[in-house]
Amino acid sequence: MREVVVVIPAKDEEELLPRCLASVDASLRRLAVAQPRVRAAVVVALDCCRDGSEQVVSRWPAVRGVRLEAGGAGAARAAGVKEALALTAMPPEKVWIASTDADSAVPDWWLLHQLDLADAGIDLVLGTVIPDPEDVAPDRLAAWLAVHELADGHGHVFGANLGIRASAYLAAGGFPEVPAGEDAALAQRARELGMNVRASDGARVLTSGRLRGRSRGGFADFLAAF
Repeated sequence: MREVVVVIPAKDEEELLPRCLASVDASLRRLAVAQPRVRAAVVVALDCCRDGSEQVVSRWPAVRGVRLEAGGAGAARAAGVKEALALTAMPPEKVWIASTDADSAVPDWWLLHQLDLADAGIDLVLGTVIPDPEDVAPDRLAAWLAVHELADGHGHVFGANLGIRASAYLAAGGFPEVPAGEDAALAQRARELGMNVRASDGARVLTSGRLRGRSRGGFADFLAAF
């Protein structure tokens, strides 16, 4: 891979977005040391933001913010990818798209892990997430962990921890513009097309344990069911 683009949808996330961007920056720095020839770009899709999220983005000169009024995670994620791919002149088979969420924090080896798999021929990486124990009740966290396999070969799909080769993304039709479930829909289409998919627990992403999220049908609604 010659370039990586990180796409982050955000809707009124001024409180958690700084943590997310700091974690992505740390991951980019580690990648730069290990693979200095790989270029990188970060795009935050600011969807229907009415708070200070745009000001947060402006404090990161290397991060590009894109404003839109889609009102849905699928459309926001798709818009972010579209903007990111417009910034590169690399052929899509040499570009890696890494997706996380504004209320999440990635480990510093996150991008390096995904690109190692990409260089081994993987087209789509489906990573694991874990709710932040700082803001979820222990019994709810335990119930969630009881039915979520945190291991390689797991059966989950999370937009907060997903990576895909740009050529595979385009062939699969990209993230559908739906209110929720765009990540699972993309993964299903990739599998239908016979792409090389890897479910990995090699770089867990910490995500907010809040029970009232920014999009209906998202992770917060899912967690609230436990």
